[in-house]
Amino acid sequence: MNTAVINENGVRRSQTRRAYDELKRRILDNELPPGTQALEQQAAEWLGMSRTPVREALIRLAQEGMVEVRPRHGMRVLPIAIADLREIYDLLAGLEATAVDIIARRGLQPQENAELDRLLAEMSEALALDDRAPNARERWAEGDARFHRRLIEMSGNQRLIVMVETIREQSHRARMATLQLRPKPVNSNDDHAAVVTALRRRDAETATRLIRAHRLRSARLLIDLLEHHGLNHL
Repeated sequence: MNTAVINENGVRRSQTRRAYDELKRRILDNELPPGTQALEQQAAEWLGMSRTPVREALIRLAQEGMVEVRPRHGMRVLPIAIADLREIYDLLAGLEATAVDIIARRGLQPQENAELDRLLAEMSEALALDDRAPNARERWAEGDARFHRRLIEMSGNQRLIVMVETIREQSHRARMATLQLRPKPVNSNDDHAAVVTALRRRDAETATRLIRAHRLRSARLLIDLLEHHGLNHL
C-alpha cells in the first residue's frame, strides 16, 4: 500500500472541503452576490490554493444549485427568485412541524431543555442590544439559525436533518440581505418561546401549529420586504 498516495489523497480531500466551505460561506453571506463571475484561477487565488480543489468544490456547489460552472468561463453565482423562496419556506414549514411533532411526542431531555433556554436567552440578549451594538442583528440571526437547526437535530431523524439543511441554506442569503430592513424581530423571539413551552408540555398539536405559523409568517415578511425594495432575485 502506497502511504504517500493515501496522504496525498487525504490532503486533497481536506483542501477541497476547505475550498467548498469557504466559497459557500462567501455566497451565503452575500460576499459573493448573485451574478458574481470568476475564473477557477481567480477563485483559487482568493483562497490561496491550487485550482484542482477549487474546481472540485465548484462542481459540488453547482450540484447544490448555488453556482453555474461553465467551461473556460469559470463560475457564476446563481440568484434565488422570490418564487423559489415561497417553495423553500413551504417546505421548511412542513419539515419543521414534523420535527417538533417528533420531539413533543417523545419529550425533551434535560440537556435539551437547558440548551433551548440558553438559545432563547442569547436571542433575547441580542435583541436588547439591537439599538446599541452594531452587530446585534447578526448575533440575533445566528442565534435564530441555531435555534431552528437544533430543533431539527433534536428530532433525531437523519433524513429530515439532511433535507432541511439543504433547503435552509438556500434561504440564508435572502434572510441576511433583509436583516437590517426588517422590523425589530420581537415577535420572532416570542414565537420561539411559545414553541418551547408547547414542547415542554408535550403538546404536539400546539407545537406543530406554532412552528408552521412562525415559518410562514417569516416567509411573508421576507418576501414583502424583497418586493418592496425591488429585490426580485437574490
